Amino acid sequence: MNAATRHGVLAATPNVVRTTDGVDLFYRDWGSGQPVVFLASWSMPSESWSYQMLALVDAGYRAIAFDRRGHGRSSDPGRGYDFDTLADDVAAVLDALALQDAILVGHSMGCNEIVRYLSRHGTARVQGAVMLGTMTPYVLKTPDNPDGIDASVFETVRREQLMADFPRWIDDNMGPFVVPDTAPSMRDWVRFMAHGASLQALCECQRALSDTDFRAELPGIAVPVLVIAGALDASAPLALTAHPTARLLPHATLKVYEDAPHGMFITHRERVGHDLLEFIAQLGHNPGQPDPEE
Repeated sequence: MNAATRHGVLAATPNVVRTTDGVDLFYRDWGSGQPVVFLASWSMPSESWSYQMLALVDAGYRAIAFDRRGHGRSSDPGRGYDFDTLADDVAAVLDALALQDAILVGHSMGCNEIVRYLSRHGTARVQGAVMLGTMTPYVLKTPDNPDGIDASVFETVRREQLMADFPRWIDDNMGPFVVPDTAPSMRDWVRFMAHGASLQALCECQRALSDTDFRAELPGIAVPVLVIAGALDASAPLALTAHPTARLLPHATLKVYEDAPHGMFITHRERVGHDLLEFIAQLGHNPGQPDPEE
């Protein structure tokens, strides 16, 4: 790849990738070996993947996660929350770190970013993907998507809950996100991470998440994809998300955790780690050819 076409470069500040539109993306980079890149859910920073990252590092992989713009320790630019730009941010991280043969792992909104990255930037750097609690293919109710959620529901959440009292919204939705017997200390950690996101970013990302249709893109995803879904997921009901996503993907494997909510990376962290390792091992490590211009 010619350097002029790169979407990001390493900044002078450690653990920061700078995008072509001047946004600094903070990233964590642990271990060595085949790279596994984690994309967090709406409101969550890279820290939320800590348990899965540790499991992969212990197994000999390189685990990388970055904070979406407006989240965690990344810039809060007030713009760029459409999925094209967010996919370009994923490309910025993969380009700046010169990653090859990467596995992309996303949760919730992070899955949508993976799909747009692959459809927009191709698979040259990617060997496979894992999607947990995906919000694809399309959650909005329209004439050709009658089982979707009415636009008024998203607007009410945005204006009457997020923009009115976001901390209360977190508390009200903590139960469905995890499970009733999740330890209070773990709930506090999730709450703390969510409070670190920009409210403007959250509102704009929620709008993009509800309005963007990925149905036409999924059939063109050429890499193997593991889709993990929770039967108790109130945020991403199976019939609206995981089931149609798995049907549209040409190389998908669907695993349903019967007792899992949306926050399965917290509540089922050991099982998620096991399934990640099993999927990556099944793919085998086929190192990509080095770019002659790099």
